[in-house]
Order: sequence, then C-alpha cells, then structure tokens
Amino acid sequence: MSSNRTERLLNLVICLLATDQWLPKERIRLAVPQYADCESDAAFDRMFERDKEDLRDLGIPVRTGSQSGWFEDEPGYRIDRRAYQLPPITLSPQESAVLGLASRVWQQASLAGPVARSMVKLAALGVTVDEHSLVGFEPRIRAAEPSFDALYQATRDGAPVGFEYRKPDGEVAERRVEPWALSSRGGWWYLIGHDRVREAPRAFRLSRIEGAVRRIGAAATVVVPPDLDAAALLPRGAREHDERAARLRVRPGRGAALRLRATLVEPEVGGWDAVTLPVGDARRLAEEVAGHGPDVVVLAPTDVRDAVITLLRGARDAHSVPA
Repeated sequence: MSSNRTERLLNLVICLLATDQWLPKERIRLAVPQYADCESDAAFDRMFERDKEDLRDLGIPVRTGSQSGWFEDEPGYRIDRRAYQLPPITLSPQESAVLGLASRVWQQASLAGPVARSMVKLAALGVTVDEHSLVGFEPRIRAAEPSFDALYQATRDGAPVGFEYRKPDGEVAERRVEPWALSSRGGWWYLIGHDRVREAPRAFRLSRIEGAVRRIGAAATVVVPPDLDAAALLPRGAREHDERAARLRVRPGRGAALRLRATLVEPEVGGWDAVTLPVGDARRLAEEVAGHGPDVVVLAPTDVRDAVITLLRGARDAHSVPA
C-alpha cells in the first residue's frame, strides 16, 4: 500500500470517527484533503467507493445511513465506534519497536491482511509504532507450504484436523491432531499439538504433510495447555534429517552441486551418470532437482520423484499459452 493511499485511508477513518452524525459524500470530500485532487465528480465517486471497500476489508465497520427516519435524503457514512474501538493501549518503547518489526516480517499474503488491519487500527487510535529502531534486524518469515493457511485457521479457530504425514523414513501415515500453535525453527514451520493417534504432544513439520488438511471436529473444541512451551516441543538436529538414499540420473556436465553431495557416481548406458546421495529433505531436494529441468531425473524414492513431477507440471501450466 502506497504512503499516499495509506494517508488518505487514515484521514477517512479519522473523518468518519470524528462525528456521531451521518456524513454525506460532499462533506467527506471537503474533509479529506486527498479527495481535492480528484479531476471530476466521477473520479471522486470511484475513489471513495474503493476506499470504503478497502476499509471494510481491513475490518473497519463503515456504515451507511440517513439523518432522517421519515424522509429520503442523501445517504451518509460513519464508523460504528462500538464495533471499532479498542481499549486504551499504551506501549513501552521496546514494545513499540518490536511491533514495528513484526509488521514488516510477513512477506506472503497469508497474514498480510491481519497485519494491515492491526496497523491501521492502531494508527487511527493514535498509537505510535516505531518502525525504525530495529532496522537491520528484520527477519523474513516464509510460509510457502500449501498446508499453512488451513493449519493457521484451524489453530486460530481451535478445530481438530486430520492429514497424511510423511515420516523421515518415507512412510506415510494418518495423523489426527488437536492444534495448539504454529512455530518456526531452522527455516521450517511446525504444527504443535496433541496427536490423537499417539495420545501425546507432538510437532509436525509442514513440509511433510501430504495432500489437503481436513477439519475433523468443530471449532472451539481444542483446549490449549495454559503452560504450553511450543519451543520445547520442536525437534532438534538429526531427527529431522531424511537418511534415505536418492538415486538420480544426471546428464554429463550437469548437476555439479548434486554431484558434490553424492556418495556414489556411476556411468550409465547412454552417457548419463547414476548419482546416489542422501535425501536430507525431500521437499528441498525436489525443488533443487526440478530447477535442473531435463538434465536430472529422479529414479528413487517415489515421493521425491512425484514432487518433482508436480513442480514441473505446475511450471508448465503457469507458462503455457492458451490456444
């Protein structure tokens, strides 16, 4: 969102909060300085309609009504304070700096909306968020796993879920989980929760979830332990390393990085090489192999091969030209 648009939306929020009366569009046009730059009435109408929808998308309750219950007059607008206002908020300098840092962390769209809604509400309430004190300390959280959104929503709603989970040895099993939290370590996202199959707290790496996440119970039925320490449940080191061997067919002169990690390289009939190396992580290996295009072919294991095929088909479909 550009700074000009942000300023315009904040001015509109302040304008609609500053009165208990229904404000007609013309009065709003005079009160919000940026609307004065509109070249025509039609341009103002389009901008104002877009801004109203943007505020509603941000969770700000813009209402439409009339000054009179007896006569038809020009509709007016205001923000429902009861639905909008937050209790008084006071931030320490440290809290303000951390909040500004958190607002810049998310790069993908899955949480960009909630972050934007929070920041607009805080700014409209006069809460100053320090976005500069921690410049240089700006982590970037990546949540590209397909299951992230579904698990985030289930965790937020307190709804149990089921999914297929691939263990480090390649075996796939059904998991039924009461989600407690999502946490990140070492560049990976994990679901922390109660495993109904094993009747114990467990952590599940999102990159190992196969297929769709299903809700298997109603919302607000999961009880999160009040003393939950999610970090203590995250796995460390060797347990997460996939020790299976991958066998690849690699074109001569290609796949140098794969060859460097290889435990065995053998010539094959036809001039290609058979390369054997540890899987390490199936998802990352599949992404690396797919980047080599036709120069590298996965022979085993099948889940890595299937992941490469899925990635290549997705790239083909994304770049195909309609007939």
